[in-house]
Amino acid sequence: MSEVITIGEPITTFASKEPDVSLVDAVEFHKILGGAELNVAIGVKRLGHSVEYISGVGEEPLGEFVIKTIKSHAVGTKYISSDSRYWTAFQLKDMVTKGDPQTYNYRRGSAAAHLTKDVIENVDLDDVKIAHMSGIFPAISDTAEETFRTLMDRLVEKGTLITFDPNLRPPLWKDEETMRTTINDLAGFADIVLPGVGEGKILMGSEDPEEIADFYLKGQRTKTVIVKIGPDGAFVKNKDGESFTVKGFKVDHIVDTVGAGDGFALGVITALLENKSLKSAVLRGNAVGALQVQTPGDNDGYPTPDELTAFYKKEGVQEE
Repeated sequence: MSEVITIGEPITTFASKEPDVSLVDAVEFHKILGGAELNVAIGVKRLGHSVEYISGVGEEPLGEFVIKTIKSHAVGTKYISSDSRYWTAFQLKDMVTKGDPQTYNYRRGSAAAHLTKDVIENVDLDDVKIAHMSGIFPAISDTAEETFRTLMDRLVEKGTLITFDPNLRPPLWKDEETMRTTINDLAGFADIVLPGVGEGKILMGSEDPEEIADFYLKGQRTKTVIVKIGPDGAFVKNKDGESFTVKGFKVDHIVDTVGAGDGFALGVITALLENKSLKSAVLRGNAVGALQVQTPGDNDGYPTPDELTAFYKKEGVQEE
């Protein structure tokens, strides 16, 4: 029985421990687990909500590491299949003292990329309140896109609330036009769409938050669009024409921006599960994102309920 479900590809990351040393020369690495949708699942669980993660891994050490680590976070593994024919995706990431780190992905032909739509038939959606969907999984293969759409169809049929983060990864797509067309089509099946301003520029030609919101509000099921505007917070607009901006939190020292967008998504999701107002949900999204950028990992900045409360107290804000 889970309140939240998501589907994605887990990525074992070998992260350099040597600041500003190229991956060519770096020899010391941490092994950590990430993947956008898995980040969301881990953060949702850390804030006290049950979650299942759908995916596939290889029957090899990295696959075993993935399942063991996911279980350590108390995220559900019922729908993670193991396949001896394929490998588990991984990436290399450098460490930088300024700007975003470079990553090199090794995921083509992975077990997750071969996850077929048949697995979706066995997924129990009866108690799922929110499904979080991302534009990454349908990008990794045609098979993954078909599986993704099959899950989306079942969720729509069930009337489950769907959040969708475009999460653009251009190198995974055949070309930019395919990426743009597919992402914009999939977004239309979501109740809540979570684009960033940079993604808006690529996907619909504008960096104006309201124009981005208006574009995605044309989606057949979309009721609310929350546009991430970086340190300034997020702009929100719904189908009824109501709009507002929720300011972000000032961060004095950014360590790594990886996982911040996923943190925003899980903040929104968990607040909605707790029947908080939409403004409070966006406030929590901003808070979790701000906490995450102050840490070097993909998801280690996501707070527990007590840590979130302490952060709000320090910042002098509260949820409604």
